[in-house]
Amino acid sequence: MAIEPYRRLLAIPGVRSLLLVGLVARIPSTAIGITLTLHVTDVTGLNLGFGAAGLVTLASTVGMAVGSPLSGRFVDRLGLRPVLAVTTLAQLVFWATAWAMSFPVLLAASVLAGLLSLPVFSVIRQCLAALVPVDQRRMGFSLDSMIVELSYMVGPALAVAGVVALGSIWTMGILAAGLVFSGTALILLNPPVRSAEELQTPGEKVSRRQWLTPGLLTLLGTVSAATFVLAATELSLVATMKASGDTAWVGLAIGLWCVYSLVGGFVYGMLPRGLSPLVLVGAMGALTIPVGLVSGDWHWLLLALLPAGVLCAPALSSSVDTVSRWVPAGARGEAMGLHGTALLIGGASSAPIAGAIIDGAGPSWAFTAAGAFGVVMVLIALPFWRRSGSPVEAPVPVTA
Repeated sequence: MAIEPYRRLLAIPGVRSLLLVGLVARIPSTAIGITLTLHVTDVTGLNLGFGAAGLVTLASTVGMAVGSPLSGRFVDRLGLRPVLAVTTLAQLVFWATAWAMSFPVLLAASVLAGLLSLPVFSVIRQCLAALVPVDQRRMGFSLDSMIVELSYMVGPALAVAGVVALGSIWTMGILAAGLVFSGTALILLNPPVRSAEELQTPGEKVSRRQWLTPGLLTLLGTVSAATFVLAATELSLVATMKASGDTAWVGLAIGLWCVYSLVGGFVYGMLPRGLSPLVLVGAMGALTIPVGLVSGDWHWLLLALLPAGVLCAPALSSSVDTVSRWVPAGARGEAMGLHGTALLIGGASSAPIAGAIIDGAGPSWAFTAAGAFGVVMVLIALPFWRRSGSPVEAPVPVTA
């Protein structure tokens, strides 16, 4: 049966509960950005413009980008529960009081809240690498990427529905409860951050020079390029449909595009051999370039997005798998945090750049520019990748 490999994966002790908690715990985190935006612009909130909302979202994103590897480093040194306890408390304090903050205070507090954000994404990946044997990690990370896709389909939609039905203040209170629940669930579950074999190895301090190589840095740059392509594609899709008067179907179109990624991740996890993330990101970028040639009927546009869409989850899961193989266990938390930072940088930088291209030349050129950027970043990373060796041919030792 095609599903049998996934059954064997879920039969590994701790994996099923980790992925289930990961699905539920990520939903509140995916709603943070849209909740802040709607609070700043909503009449029940600060009732300011989208420019002010963009500043708050940017402040939060900058804090997350800096805080993600820091949280991972503390997990490596102190363990999971102390970090989760501090970040969960920080999120409770921020979201329980943010509704009463003036704009300047909210702007400053968003940076701190981002810095102490709940590291649910990197923690799940770090723990999954500890629980799953190396030969099954590709499937595990593929399944995890599918779960992330589902979280992003649910979280922002629930935030919008909450603001429409209850107002931004109540929605922020519900989000506070959701984040506290997520942190508490992970604290109670307390999944291992190292495998049993890794725990038997004498603990030694891992120098960054041992694993933060030019090859890994260019891989992280490629990860940023992947999310740049994805965020620009989403924005260009919305702009194209808005220009053709099909705005009412935007939600359905984005949902179908997410389904492409889910299907691609499912199939990729069952392949007998994985592919390099450079190959997958490069192919995704190359297949995005001609999408701009399709205009008019959004049905044809969605069909044109199919080849690149099915590579979304495989590209991201392959990058996580590579990081888990290249980095020693003692630094895996920090490395996964840097991976999360790379994802944030790509998504955050994409919106203003793609938006400027859409305003100036139209959404068709934004598809082309985004895809070309992904291909160029892969070409830049390729020489460093060859020098580092593939994760299969030249793995970084697990021990320090």
